Amino acid sequence: MSDSAEAAAVSERNAEVVRRYLRVFETNEVAEFEEIVAEDVLVHGAGFHGRGRHLPEGAVLTPGLSHCRVRVDDLFAAGDRVTVAFTLTYTHDRTGRDLTMTGVKSYRLREGRIVEFWGETDLYGLLRQAGLVPERIPSF
Repeated sequence: MSDSAEAAAVSERNAEVVRRYLRVFETNEVAEFEEIVAEDVLVHGAGFHGRGRHLPEGAVLTPGLSHCRVRVDDLFAAGDRVTVAFTLTYTHDRTGRDLTMTGVKSYRLREGRIVEFWGETDLYGLLRQAGLVPERIPSF
């Protein structure tokens, strides 16, 4: 296999690992993370920096939100990096309404496992849809 073909194969394998990761948000089968997420994964975002598989597991099992649907809006894989723009649609358990949240995450993989990721999601937009924050952010 040529170097470029091998690099393309690694990129595609890593992209599939990230797709599997995102599917867990729909299935709630967090046990699958044992295969695809390093136990000591580094997580960065929204001013937070932490370590441990329990962090993405907790994100999947967010109280008050259920029946998550994931739409991959864009995905780019190159070597050990995969970047995804996505839209998550949840059912708000209290009201039964659908709430959407967009985001972008960048994953670093090693040997078929996610070892680090960075990202931001539109949490304000989700909270606004739930009626928990004002419709508009006050300007200063």
